[in-house]
Amino acid sequence: MQFSLVRFTLTISALLLSTSIALPVLADNQQTAPSTTIPIADFFNNSAFSGAVISPDGRHLAVLVSAKGGRVQLYTVQLPSMKVSGLTSFEDADIASIAWVNNQRLVYSVADRQIAQGDVQYGPGLYAINIDGSNYRQLVSNTFSTKSLSSSRALMSANTRLLSTVTTPDSDDIFVTETRFSATGKPGSVVQRLNTATGISKPVASINGAQGWLMDQNNEVRLAYTSDDKTSTIHYRDNADSAWRVLHESDIFHPKKGDFEPAFFDAAGNLYVRANYQGTTALYLYDLKTGTMKDTPLADTPGYDFTGQPVRNAQKLLGLRYETDALGTIWYDKSMQALQEKIDALLPTTANILSVASRSETPFVLVTAQSDVEPGAALIYNTETGVLMPLGGTHPAIDPLRMSHKTIVRYKARDGLEIPAYLTLPKGRSAKNLPMIVMVHGGPWVRGGHWNWNPETQFLASRGYAVLEPDYRGSTGYGAAHYKAGWKQWGLKMQDDIADGARWAIAKGYADPQRICIAGASYGGYSTLMGLLNDPDLFKCGINWVGVTDINMMRDGHWTGDSDLSESYKKYGMKDMVGDPVADAAQLSATSPLNQAARIKQPLLLGYGGSDRRVPISHGRTFYEAVKKNNPYVEWVVYQEEGHGWALPKNNIDFWTRAEKFLEHSIGPAAVTGSSTAAAQ
Repeated sequence: MQFSLVRFTLTISALLLSTSIALPVLADNQQTAPSTTIPIADFFNNSAFSGAVISPDGRHLAVLVSAKGGRVQLYTVQLPSMKVSGLTSFEDADIASIAWVNNQRLVYSVADRQIAQGDVQYGPGLYAINIDGSNYRQLVSNTFSTKSLSSSRALMSANTRLLSTVTTPDSDDIFVTETRFSATGKPGSVVQRLNTATGISKPVASINGAQGWLMDQNNEVRLAYTSDDKTSTIHYRDNADSAWRVLHESDIFHPKKGDFEPAFFDAAGNLYVRANYQGTTALYLYDLKTGTMKDTPLADTPGYDFTGQPVRNAQKLLGLRYETDALGTIWYDKSMQALQEKIDALLPTTANILSVASRSETPFVLVTAQSDVEPGAALIYNTETGVLMPLGGTHPAIDPLRMSHKTIVRYKARDGLEIPAYLTLPKGRSAKNLPMIVMVHGGPWVRGGHWNWNPETQFLASRGYAVLEPDYRGSTGYGAAHYKAGWKQWGLKMQDDIADGARWAIAKGYADPQRICIAGASYGGYSTLMGLLNDPDLFKCGINWVGVTDINMMRDGHWTGDSDLSESYKKYGMKDMVGDPVADAAQLSATSPLNQAARIKQPLLLGYGGSDRRVPISHGRTFYEAVKKNNPYVEWVVYQEEGHGWALPKNNIDFWTRAEKFLEHSIGPAAVTGSSTAAAQ
């Protein structure tokens, strides 16, 4: 987009505060929902407010806002006056990320929310501008060319990404990583210090094959990460004048006792790491001199892996963010703890995340509030006056009072393993004998459920469906045992966990046993198909989008296109985590939806992206050709420009409109009257 991306100065045609929402308020789930149907576009339109970042001195906010259907633009808000100033935008791109370089200068990258993966031609670039609109400079190319249109100095390559801003006040510098390729084509990155005012850069750290870096708060690159097919190595140095030394090596796919993951450095240069503690991940202080962790963790979240991030200013570590059944913060600073309590009292129904300026000269704190029924809102709190001022909401068309609450539940699988899940019951309806969607998350090696507003879940609930979202065995976030229990269990015990969740919902009286559908994307799409095969009497229909249909095809590929799964994962990870193509050949065949497509008789909605490289469309096409021979109730849709999931609102709206009609005739009121299969054709 170097040659087509045109920047222009904003006029304030869409004031920031026009997107503001009222302070989040949750409603009692027993209240009667309004009779009017919420438009589907309200759930799946792009966010109107994309984020806010407070300046180092706390005197300004940088915010990303888009007008209805328009481009995401960069604004600044002056504190305390709340004066809004339009700073910059592009005619053919959206500003995607922002960071403060210093109190007067910002750096940002771009994307294009109006195209999907198949139409992407340009990279995100990197740009800088002062808050008064002066000294705009493109720093990084977003094409293969590094020629600048506005300067004689060459741009950095399109493989350059922001790593960190410099912590020194008034510096115009940032740290970036630039990916380069070896003679054999293996990627590795180097760290450069880049002046955003001049465009001049200089190397500050390199090591062969670096895949990642970690900096301390004193502008030193202290850790580097490298890996080969099976081994991950952490390299350490004291400062730029020191040589790199190996700090730790571990097997990528088979962690062992003593392994750890670096988390962050504090202002004093101490390293904090994540490592096992009584079966789940906890945060430890790591002694760099002795190469050992402290015996007792600094923070742990029993029953959950600690994956939190630090909250800090320039002087010290203030607290740690974490996630258990919901988001929260552990505060070590007593004043911040007191402040959290005040804000939570003002916003009692949301999870409230506080962000502080690194060298604050004002009483302002940025608050991000979200919940299961509130998509997300940004607010400013004045610690002197106690006033909380709303800035904007991500989805202003969504009324939290009309959304449905999400509750974490736990049930026992048939072998006794406890399965955590989130249950959403439709607002304003009896919680008995509901039509239910069992939504299976993708991955599968991720945590799927979160206490947040989910457009798909809320859309389905708004149409009267209960939604159960299990974190089946193999999901991360709940400890090593829960994760490893899913190894080599695709279509087997992982699938049993899904079915057992549906049966639990029936036993509790939530779900009508004759009106349960299974749905999911990617691995969730695979699980959808296996659910229809393994439990045809339980699951009356299925919705699979971008789902794997054959494990061997996932590993070996198909002549029509390539997968972007790494060769090391296919060679080493899949063998132990999914199945050995030789030793487990019979199992992989028995758990292949493609091989058993003729057995699926239930109504089925299939959606695939024509530009998907994670699960290429060959998975969908070959399965569709096989299943439709014996099943007249299969609906097939392809979004040619989409990748692994739907990026464009128009495609989300189209797909979920199809899903709404499909469900209505499969397990909705029409199904009760006997016409369950009529409209799936």
